[in-house]
Amino acid sequence: MGEPSREEYKIQSFDAETQQLLKTALKDPGAVDLEKVANVIVDHSLQDSVFSKEAGRMCYAIIQVNNMPMMALVNPVYDCLFRLAQPDSLSKEEEVDCLVLQLHRVGEQLEKMNGQRMDELFVLIRDGFLLPTSLSSLAQLLLLEIIEFRAAGWKTTPAAHKYYYSEVSD
Repeated sequence: MGEPSREEYKIQSFDAETQQLLKTALKDPGAVDLEKVANVIVDHSLQDSVFSKEAGRMCYAIIQVNNMPMMALVNPVYDCLFRLAQPDSLSKEEEVDCLVLQLHRVGEQLEKMNGQRMDELFVLIRDGFLLPTSLSSLAQLLLLEIIEFRAAGWKTTPAAHKYYYSEVSD
């Protein structure tokens, strides 16, 4: 059916003032304090993991106007990624998958806007990979893949693609 219209986002759990702020941000990002919008979305996402997917769609819709709104989202997005790179999150495959997926989507842009935080994030990811106390094999594979993806300039080399994405044939 496609992406929802900008009016169809699930924001009913917010108070009336916040709902209005989010509606305005979706219609005209330049008319609001985008850092405030980003903080509201991120805070709610961290409290309600079910809302996280919706939050991602809202942020994506907001930044489609132009790239300037992305600047307001950089630190809140990093905050979410740092949360996902903590040892308790890395022990959950779905959270590792979310971390890696988001880095595939926006990692290169985030690094261009704040390379130091990306370096710090990858220290956590590397440590999580190297000190696997409760990591599943899939989580280890995903972390290794994103480490190599970044090392290759946010591109998948043919060798890496074959290693990570080719099915094993009998």
